[in-house]
Amino acid sequence: MRVMILGSKGQLGRELAARYHRRAHVLPLDLPAFDIGDPAQVREAFTDFPPDLVVNAAAFTDVDGAESNREAAFRVNVTGAFNVASEAERVGTRLVYYSTDFVFDGQSPDPLAEEAPVRPESPLGVYGFTKWLGELASRRASRHLILRTAWLYGPGGNNFVEKILAAAASRTELRVVADETGCPTHTWDLAEATEALCDAEAAGLFHVVNTGYCSRAEFAQAILRMAGSPARVVPCRSREFPTTARRPARAVLDTAKYTQTTGRPLRGWIEALAHYMERRKAAE
Repeated sequence: MRVMILGSKGQLGRELAARYHRRAHVLPLDLPAFDIGDPAQVREAFTDFPPDLVVNAAAFTDVDGAESNREAAFRVNVTGAFNVASEAERVGTRLVYYSTDFVFDGQSPDPLAEEAPVRPESPLGVYGFTKWLGELASRRASRHLILRTAWLYGPGGNNFVEKILAAAASRTELRVVADETGCPTHTWDLAEATEALCDAEAAGLFHVVNTGYCSRAEFAQAILRMAGSPARVVPCRSREFPTTARRPARAVLDTAKYTQTTGRPLRGWIEALAHYMERRKAAE
């Protein structure tokens, strides 16, 4: 099997490459050598290496930066997604595209299933809007699999877990927002779920996150507890930390469809976090 992984240097891309290297011939592509926003480069890659599976993990993920750098966000998240989907359709390959809980407005008190409506006005910022447009673009490929995830963290990433640990190294108290709720997700589990869905010949839209949910403050408390840090989390309101882009206040993704399709549920976010902390310690 030939697998093309786009965004291979990111925290998810590295996880995917490591997993698929065990069973396939993998072509990892990323900046600066590969620009997903350049249709000629994308076509050349598909021509030189016609894949059985293309996994598009390339993304402009700077939520605040997208507000002031819309062109770059659109180039990667929308134009890039369109370029890849067009080539996937041309060669008849399966396409995996990753999206986000940021496509929702964060107002639902209930877990969100794949059928939950997303309208142009639903995303609260440029990042979420471009990822929603990327979903639409990815549907251009007949054999598409779109996976929405949330609060992603993994080895080598500039993620929430690493930011909390870095802050705790120099401070005794950390003020963390308690009015943002979501689903922390380990890249290990998302990569494993990707493989499971592809093996099951799944298609369409799926929500893929570690099960359960928490606030940012609760997530930080779990991180520090597992790290054995003496630092203390002080819960606060998001209005105390104004950001350029608005975040969904509550976006809990329902993974029942994934469980029904694969026959097994994703593990809980606390178990997944413990696994990440063990991996992190082993790599020191």
